[in-house]
Amino acid sequence: MSFYWAEADDALGGLVPARLTEPVSPHLRCMKGTATKPVRCIALEGEVGKRVSCSIYSQRPSTCREFDVLEADGSPNPRCAALRAESFSL
Repeated sequence: MSFYWAEADDALGGLVPARLTEPVSPHLRCMKGTATKPVRCIALEGEVGKRVSCSIYSQRPSTCREFDVLEADGSPNPRCAALRAESFSL
């Protein structure tokens, strides 16, 4: 899950803590822990399958902001459930 490098706080106007990111290409970054398997974002706190939260929720990158846990009708997002199950089994 990469995002535009200027979303990091070491760029003018960026919010994502740069210290928690790593370069993917000259124009993209990702959160540390998400570039290789097993995937575990550095900002994820807690135990998968029990209770987790994002430690930088208000500063998270656009890729995280655009991924909804719930569908428009309020039902669970099946892709979110699949990713959680995948992370839990690693």
